[in-house]
Amino acid sequence: MEKRQSVIDSIHILYDSFFEQERKIADYILKNHKDVVNMTISELAEASGTSVATISRFCRKCSADGFHHLKIGLVQAIAENETDIPVSNHISRKEIGQSLQNILANKTEELKQTISFMDESQLNAILNCIRKAGIVQFVAVGNTIPVALDGAFKLNEIGIRAMAGTIWETQLAFSLSLKKGDVLIAISNSGESRRVAKTVKAVKEKGAATIGITNNPKSTIGQMVDYHIQTATREKLFMNEICFSRVSAMMVMEILFLFLTVDQKERYERSREFESLIADEKV
Repeated sequence: MEKRQSVIDSIHILYDSFFEQERKIADYILKNHKDVVNMTISELAEASGTSVATISRFCRKCSADGFHHLKIGLVQAIAENETDIPVSNHISRKEIGQSLQNILANKTEELKQTISFMDESQLNAILNCIRKAGIVQFVAVGNTIPVALDGAFKLNEIGIRAMAGTIWETQLAFSLSLKKGDVLIAISNSGESRRVAKTVKAVKEKGAATIGITNNPKSTIGQMVDYHIQTATREKLFMNEICFSRVSAMMVMEILFLFLTVDQKERYERSREFESLIADEKV
């Protein structure tokens, strides 16, 4: 089920690690990839406002032997998606209808790619860790905190003790109480959050299992954790400097919740008991 990573995937995953000039190349390729396949390296340098040397370095970062190899990868990516409904990455309040379709297409692609990145054996190991855990702690900072809170809520609902917080210092202090048999789930879009990485390091020294949910398996956190789930994002298509998408990470929480609940009668009963207790609050 695991998907071969395309050149487009690599650019999105590595975007946060690119230098300013490399980001100019990434932005141009993401918005004009069908034109780039017919360009020379000099033409791309001029069009992106960079240099031939920078493009060569960019290609190596994307694991391409050179610009020609990068173009072959782009052709393959285009061919794999040639049946997709054409949409642009443009968003405008003057064209709300088309803009909504553009957003939908890219969000759908995020979810599809997140699923395709999942390794079945790795996911099974993660589910076993969580199912047997004494306690599961979710750690996140900034705009990924809502994902952590959602994950803790879902696990508690089915009888798996879990916690998440909004203050990093509190999260770090709690993590020091984890021990072997417990699980830490670290959430970071880029995988480079220093605070989250510091928490992962502290927990590993305590012997607890660590799970990372990031866009980049080669990131600092991706390399530190025992298990990793890779998410996809297409937010850079719309905003060059801001990446706030939580759609893929939220879906990972849904996936974990569903697999931990299916064929587990006691989990289902616990969830039903919880729902019955709060039912009168919904009237």
